[in-house]
Amino acid sequence: MEEYRGLSEQQAKRLLAQYGENKLKAHKKTGAAQIFVGQFKDVMILILLASTVLSVLMGETTEALTIIAIVLLNAVLGFIQEFKTERTLERLGELAAPTARVIRDGQVQQLEARLIVPGDVVQLEAGDRIPADGVILSSNGLMCDESMLSGESDNVEKAPPRSAADKNGRVYMGTLATKGKAVCRIDATGADTEMGKIAGMLGSIETGTTPLQKRLAQLGKYIGIGCLLICAVVAATGILRGEPVFDMILTGISLSVAAVPEGLPAIVTIALALSVGRMVKRNALIRRLPAVETLGCANVICSDKTGTLTENRMTVKLVRTYDNTLTVTGNGLERAGEFQSGGHKVDPTADTAVNMLLDIAVVCNNASLSKRKAGFGGLRGLRAAFEVVGEPTEAALLVMAAKAGLTREKLGFRVEREIPFDSTRKMMSVIAARQSGERFLLCKGAPDILLSKCNRCLTRGGVKPLSPFMKQTILSYNNQMASDALRVLGFAYLPAPGGAGVQESGMIFVGLCGLLDPPRREAFDAVKKCRRAGIKPVMITGDHAVTARAIAQQLEIWREGDLIVTGQELDGMDDDRLAQELSRISVFARVTPAHKLRIVRAFKAQGNIVAMTGDGVNDAPAVKEADIGVSMGLTGTDVTKEAASVILLDDNFATLVAAVEEGRVIYQNIRKFIRYLLSCNIGEVVTMFFAMLMGMPIPLLPIQILLINLATDGLPAVALGLEPPQKNVMDRPPRGANESVFSHGLAGTIILRGLLIGITTLAVFVSLLNSSGDLIVARSGALLTLVATQLIHVFECKSEEKGLFSINPFDNPMLVLAVAVSAVMMYFTLYNPFFSSVFLTVALTGKQLLTVACYCAAVPLVSGIVLSLRQRRQRRQGAAPYTRKD
Repeated sequence: MEEYRGLSEQQAKRLLAQYGENKLKAHKKTGAAQIFVGQFKDVMILILLASTVLSVLMGETTEALTIIAIVLLNAVLGFIQEFKTERTLERLGELAAPTARVIRDGQVQQLEARLIVPGDVVQLEAGDRIPADGVILSSNGLMCDESMLSGESDNVEKAPPRSAADKNGRVYMGTLATKGKAVCRIDATGADTEMGKIAGMLGSIETGTTPLQKRLAQLGKYIGIGCLLICAVVAATGILRGEPVFDMILTGISLSVAAVPEGLPAIVTIALALSVGRMVKRNALIRRLPAVETLGCANVICSDKTGTLTENRMTVKLVRTYDNTLTVTGNGLERAGEFQSGGHKVDPTADTAVNMLLDIAVVCNNASLSKRKAGFGGLRGLRAAFEVVGEPTEAALLVMAAKAGLTREKLGFRVEREIPFDSTRKMMSVIAARQSGERFLLCKGAPDILLSKCNRCLTRGGVKPLSPFMKQTILSYNNQMASDALRVLGFAYLPAPGGAGVQESGMIFVGLCGLLDPPRREAFDAVKKCRRAGIKPVMITGDHAVTARAIAQQLEIWREGDLIVTGQELDGMDDDRLAQELSRISVFARVTPAHKLRIVRAFKAQGNIVAMTGDGVNDAPAVKEADIGVSMGLTGTDVTKEAASVILLDDNFATLVAAVEEGRVIYQNIRKFIRYLLSCNIGEVVTMFFAMLMGMPIPLLPIQILLINLATDGLPAVALGLEPPQKNVMDRPPRGANESVFSHGLAGTIILRGLLIGITTLAVFVSLLNSSGDLIVARSGALLTLVATQLIHVFECKSEEKGLFSINPFDNPMLVLAVAVSAVMMYFTLYNPFFSSVFLTVALTGKQLLTVACYCAAVPLVSGIVLSLRQRRQRRQGAAPYTRKD
């Protein structure tokens, strides 16, 4: 390395004052209090708070306190889940090197990275985290892993730049030096670095409302309007009948308050929280509650390739000598694998050329392997694998040789000298000696470069002169392997007599290796499930288009007729052109973070619900911009995890599909308990409203309505949130982004069932009032009828396609238990003296109970008939809800 003096301490202090510390701009934090207050901005919550005020004005303090408790419960649950959502940029600082070797006044100092300034000269070695952006001054085989910024899995060789635009002459903050040494001059720190620019992109992204939040806001508006109408109609009707104006206004307000489903926000939050627990068991960690439901309606998944769809481990798949071709089985660092020819296992060491290639792969190599245990007792599915130190390509060569039983120890070579890989030579060479003293020059590198330095070729028949025909044949092998998206390395050697200098010419060509970063096994089925579920998978990668297409075609992400667009081509498209082609594009290659943002925004602009998976810092802006951001849990950087709403704990693409399934299930269950709660509330309103219109006594007292809303409504509704998934949940297209929560006839079903509940309750009230002449008995019968019809209805809500007599009522034990608890509470309300005095009820006789039972039994019969007629009409029209139209 050359001698460098670097900055003086005085210069460094002046520059530090000018540019500030080498850290990313602090992200404006969202305080805990602000997050908590934000829980009260929902329309439904505001309606409940208004109901609380009205209840206090009317003297109903018990109901007011109950509503406040529900609102606070909802706020606390939401606060716990969202407290860490806006901590994204705090973790960015952890990616910067904590210390660095800086040359100042000609002396090497170990400084905190935050104190580095533009102009500092920094020494880099393998294993160092780059502290800031800079220009290479001198390099001795420095290689950097820049996948966190570029998305590419291959390490990048660094050398002094040939031009201002030469990116291989620069190093970037947060990337990792994997090999060699270098000295660089820092020219950008903090927010001016490439990582800092990405941080700025994150800060400019606004997080929108989720589909669930939009639908609940819509529902809240409907309920608010309905409450006002009820209040106005009841008050006007009473006034026209000659009732006191003030009394009628209070009655209308009381009825409208009763119409509000107090438990709905809390039940939605509880159901989402319970689903989070289920998803953790499936290795998906949810950071924001609404993300569960949003996943269920995603119809586009933009997935990074490296490490997400692939294993992010290079694997040798093919070995070719001049007169032999062998395939190599096994993926990544798995020990399992063998060499095959024509589908049959062969011994690669029996072929002279292949055996020599394996020797070179092991000796001309800086990586090292050690065995890792298969797992707990070798359980099925836990594959024995190697642990690796070194560059992935070199590790893949060692794994290949290990499959042939060859290791560095067994071969016994002693490396005397190494000439590292550089961009000019495009090869690596070592001089190594056997235990016998025989010395060799062993080389690996770009096939065309190696061939130009060879005049002979090793074949099964021994060493032969490298004729033009043989050379052309080997080059055709190279081109064919490259077109199959394999990274190709060539191997050559030269017997080196004692004392001879290193002369990389006149060598003997041995053969070629083709390496591939293989797709994850689970990704194949996951992509098929996406297709079946009407979800468009899109690969977004920084790799070459040829490599991306090969992987995408294997996984069936890319199909005949689809387009592959590179970042350069994307730059040449305006927004209109991109919008026109978007439906045909399945792969984006050679893209930058800015490209990824544009892609996600383009899909969102067309009304899609977009999920974006990623692991590197380069993915974070697009992950945060997407409707649902998904980060890898094992390989993902901290910043990407913080930007995401969902973290895949096992980095498995199949886990994302499982999360989508869970999202669809939870939305179905939300529809179920919305159906249940609103039907029950409409039943209560109909009972009270019609009684008032007919000039009858009030059928239910406020405290009885409160009992129904809290006891018999709440528990079964929560249990509906635990309904198991229907078998065909992933065979349906995703719902539209603007689809109403009341779609597919749900609104009509809710209104009809609410009318039936209300009319039945009122009929029992009138019947018992006429037969007994006792208002308390009539109210007790009405209360029992209302509760019984609701508890029957909760089982009807298990399915939107089947009637009460076609479902399995016992496949959700929690629902059965909730109904049993509600029934027991109702029993004590009627037959326990203490509770009877509190809720102003009396015990009913056997004849009165029979009257209630007969009326209650009629409700599901009518509902079943209506459902059957509707389904018959849909079959005649050739359509059915939730069926896929292919």
